[in-house]
Amino acid sequence: MAEEQPKVEAAQEGGEQEQVIDPWSVSGGADGRIDYNKLLEQFGCSKLTEDLVARVEKLTGKPAHPFLKRGIFFAHRDLQEILDCYEKGIPFYLYTGRGPSSEALHLGHLVPFMFTKYLQDAFGAPLVIQLTDDEKSLWRGLDIDEARRLARENAKDIIACGFDVSKTFIFSDFEFVGGAFYRNIIRIQRCVTMNQVRGIFGFSMEDNIGKIAFPAVQAAPSFPDCFPHMFGTRKDIRCLIPCAIDQDPYFRMTRDVAPRIGHLKPALIESKFFPALQGESGKMSASDANSAIFVNDTPAQIKDKINKYAFSGGGATVEEHRAKGANLAVDVPWKYLNFFMEDDAKLGRIGEEYGSGRMLTGEIKKELITVLTDMVSRHQRARAQVTEEVVDAFMAVRPMNVV
Repeated sequence: MAEEQPKVEAAQEGGEQEQVIDPWSVSGGADGRIDYNKLLEQFGCSKLTEDLVARVEKLTGKPAHPFLKRGIFFAHRDLQEILDCYEKGIPFYLYTGRGPSSEALHLGHLVPFMFTKYLQDAFGAPLVIQLTDDEKSLWRGLDIDEARRLARENAKDIIACGFDVSKTFIFSDFEFVGGAFYRNIIRIQRCVTMNQVRGIFGFSMEDNIGKIAFPAVQAAPSFPDCFPHMFGTRKDIRCLIPCAIDQDPYFRMTRDVAPRIGHLKPALIESKFFPALQGESGKMSASDANSAIFVNDTPAQIKDKINKYAFSGGGATVEEHRAKGANLAVDVPWKYLNFFMEDDAKLGRIGEEYGSGRMLTGEIKKELITVLTDMVSRHQRARAQVTEEVVDAFMAVRPMNVV
């Protein structure tokens, strides 16, 4: 039976604007915030429960990643089936990706790669990473050679996250699409009508035909026989996709098509959005340097951006703040610490102190500056070790004994 293909569209109901979520635009409702419970219902995903997180810990023998414990990765499709496979010794692989549109990644871009690194280490799983340089040429109008260059630059930031080269294949669409991969693209395209693709993605008659055809390109890596050098012609290897929930429309389409072309449905584990410095109004923009912390920012830039632009839920005056405390639901420094402060106990203390008004906005921003400066500095040191030869090693089509 085909899965439902809802699209969350802007609407006016009772004078209130509905949230808009798709792979290219994210905006909240009337208050600018994303209602994730509503999104679960509209997309038809399952909530990632504490029982599933506990099962991950039990099966891997490793502590759950903070993104799991803190509900940052909060939704899934068929994760329990992936865990069943692992428990029975049946292999699966990971698939995630990046659309290269900027010279460097911002912290929001890092989130899925940090989590994927944890999954690779915890499960010992092989991994494919798609760089959709073709997508950025179609949507952003990037020159093809520039898109290809940015793909390699972004690959360096991805590699700096610490992936295992013996189990990781990074590929650019412009360089790799062909052969078995392209044959699967065509199989997918034959199964999706124009009406379906417009309903899922909202394409109009003014969109170029490349956009209409592209979803099959992002869907195809969900199928293992796209990668003969890794999996041969096998179709019985499940795929787990860590991604932000705005990518869900691609994979609802993929899951609908999969059994029709003899493949298993990919499973997904999906995250909430990393907020812009200015507040939870959707995703950050790589074109607005002041909306995000980038991995090539200096310590001075990080300090300046946090102090100037990080939206505060604190009181308007010290007296008001001491009396009422901070609104943690909207406070960006608090949200960022939830992503990147590893110490659970310290995070809990900061939440209690700041929420009660005993800690001031300047103090929590100072804590965040310390955490981010250290994290970005470590990333920059790791990236400095990623040479062109290292990129070539990750992107080489080579025999990989991964299953």
